Amino acid sequence: MTTLGGLMEMGLLRHEVDAHGTRIHVAEIGSGPLVLFVHGFPESWYSWRHQLPAVAAAGFRAAAIDVRGYGSSAAPEAIGAYRLLDLAGDCIGVVDALGESEAVIVGHDWGSPISATAAQLRPDVFIALALLSVPFTPRGEVRPTDLFRAMGGPDEIFYIDYFQDPGVAEAEIATDPVAWLKAFYLNASGDAPPMASQAKPRFFTRSGDALVDRLAPWSGPLSWLTDEDVSFYASEFARVGFTGGLNRYRCIDYDWVDLRAWHEAPIRQPSLFIGGENDGPTLLGAGSIARFGDTLPGLRASVILNDVGHWIQQEDVRGTNAAILHFLAGL
Repeated sequence: MTTLGGLMEMGLLRHEVDAHGTRIHVAEIGSGPLVLFVHGFPESWYSWRHQLPAVAAAGFRAAAIDVRGYGSSAAPEAIGAYRLLDLAGDCIGVVDALGESEAVIVGHDWGSPISATAAQLRPDVFIALALLSVPFTPRGEVRPTDLFRAMGGPDEIFYIDYFQDPGVAEAEIATDPVAWLKAFYLNASGDAPPMASQAKPRFFTRSGDALVDRLAPWSGPLSWLTDEDVSFYASEFARVGFTGGLNRYRCIDYDWVDLRAWHEAPIRQPSLFIGGENDGPTLLGAGSIARFGDTLPGLRASVILNDVGHWIQQEDVRGTNAAILHFLAGL
């Protein structure tokens, strides 16, 4: 498995760039056409540690960013600074700062809608895109917070709705950030222990309760996530905190307003989708996947990896790399 030390020995360069006025941390390796990787919550550039060397070896310049609010990238205090328009602007600024005029963009989790928005805004810059876990869903008629609130009903609160109130999730995580991260990673993965039929659903909670209370506790290193990996993630959050990442969730209604001009607009560039058989966002996005013929007319492949949960590029390195490299080779 690829480690931070191994990446550094391969020549990984970590540096910060001025992305049109925003400081963004970049980890890159290789030379050739640019492939830009964008992570989700609660992760970092490090979630792409297995893809960077593979893509570089195939003749590309592979660069992964820390999204604003993570790592050593800028972490604005205002909630509204984490809108998709701002985050897509950071991606455009990184391409320019790296001296490139175009790139393939690859996103996972929140990195998927960030990448999709960047591709919608600047198809001249992002000539192709790959989306992992979260399928492309154009802006629709329903306000996002109304949608997620309805998923919970009168008693249950879906985690995205739970994250909306500033300070609530932060206070829960602060009691034991490492244990919280471990539980979050485990329970969203393909290694999550089975739930009893009478058990309350994961990633839901009730008012006054903690989200982590319904998650199975960490039981040791996973085949795809070592103690060293968890320590790296935890050290990054110890430095910057979780508010920036959580503020992304708090901007979903802002995004709905901001993207009015792209209502139901398709993305026409060559595209790839990779989902996990046991991944919640992929399963919830079945309707969006069914619409890919209209919403992603340039789709080259939609790949569902067997026995894989949410952390696709880490849980199934071989399957993810094969799909990405095949896609890049065909451009």
